[in-house]
Amino acid sequence: MHYRLFALMLDTFGTMMIAYAALRVHHRFLHEHRIDDKVFGSMRFEQKVGVIGVSLVFLGFLLELFILFYEV
Repeated sequence: MHYRLFALMLDTFGTMMIAYAALRVHHRFLHEHRIDDKVFGSMRFEQKVGVIGVSLVFLGFLLELFILFYEV
């Protein structure tokens, strides 16, 4: 039971991080109207958050598969 909760948490946090990164990029472009070092730095950070988010979603998926096939 605890594993399923952990997998759900990884999936949820990962999805939220991806959504956050995408929303921040759109917000930055909407308000900046130009691309400079500040915007590029922000985009690099948001890319890292997105990659971590995708990784968490994938780990949650693997954990769900493990639970599905090896649950007693």
